[in-house]
Amino acid sequence: MLINLTELFTREGKEKSYTCSIDMEKLDALRESYDIVSKEPVSLRIRNLGDRKLLLEGSAEVTLQMPCGRCLEPVDVPFPLDISEELDLSKTEEERAEDLDEQPYVSGYTLDVDRLLSNELLLNLPMKVLCREDCKGICNRCGANLNHGTCSCDQSSPDPRMSVIQDLFQKFKEV
Repeated sequence: MLINLTELFTREGKEKSYTCSIDMEKLDALRESYDIVSKEPVSLRIRNLGDRKLLLEGSAEVTLQMPCGRCLEPVDVPFPLDISEELDLSKTEEERAEDLDEQPYVSGYTLDVDRLLSNELLLNLPMKVLCREDCKGICNRCGANLNHGTCSCDQSSPDPRMSVIQDLFQKFKEV
């Protein structure tokens, strides 16, 4: 959803509230794409601070489906988002880039709510998602999910320091 911000510039202190539906169905991160399984409408309050500055405050609730970091099973991860941004529309694109204050969700006097939400979600993504704390993961040989049961792979891993002695036993093994 796009919000036209020009109506807020009529006088300093003017404030307007918006309730916006989320049009996104997926969140595209660098190498991953996560499905949005549930989403609440975004509630925003935008206030004119004067000097072409706006204060943007709001909240949203989005649930993404992400893979578990150990067993790769899908996990629903809720993201309660509190949004608080100060938009300075007097700066040029170059000045924003120089100040490391890029706002890809603002184009001219238009605010793209989906891009704002996408930016907030990307900033809040966890480093690792687990389906549960005691997740056993997958077998490193056959790929079976160890949470559902054990696999038939040989789980004994010999100590690499003993490989020389094991080679000696293999040489002198009786037939």
